[in-house]
Amino acid sequence: MMNDLTAHIAKANGLAEPLARHALGILLNCADRQGAPLAAVMFRTIPGTRALAAAAGAEIGAPTGEIARMIELTPGGRRRVVEHMFGALRQAGIDHETMGRLLPSIGSWMHDVCGIEGMGQLGALIAHDGAETAAGAAARAA
Repeated sequence: MMNDLTAHIAKANGLAEPLARHALGILLNCADRQGAPLAAVMFRTIPGTRALAAAAGAEIGAPTGEIARMIELTPGGRRRVVEHMFGALRQAGIDHETMGRLLPSIGSWMHDVCGIEGMGQLGALIAHDGAETAAGAAARAA
């Protein structure tokens, strides 16, 4: 399943599959670090995504300590996680235009293959306090 998703991301964004897999890992790691719905849904739905996120986190130097992870759940910490994610994607060689297409390509695949709505929007990737998004509802339902 993850190979199909990676192939879809690669094709939709004009990336080599290893780079598409790495980008997916970075996105999932950052979503997980801030408690965003994308990580919860993907980890429950697609085998291997939690390991991919952890491997990407180790590669990009993501914090792993308990206190650091708690800080990343605060509003300021979440902002820092997002900044780190964009920096890691740029360092991997992904330009801004491609970054803008990554999440919609993941969302369309999740909808078409898994029937899960709301994964292609920023609310799925960037955790926030407030009203529940479609991605949050999907995370609870998955």
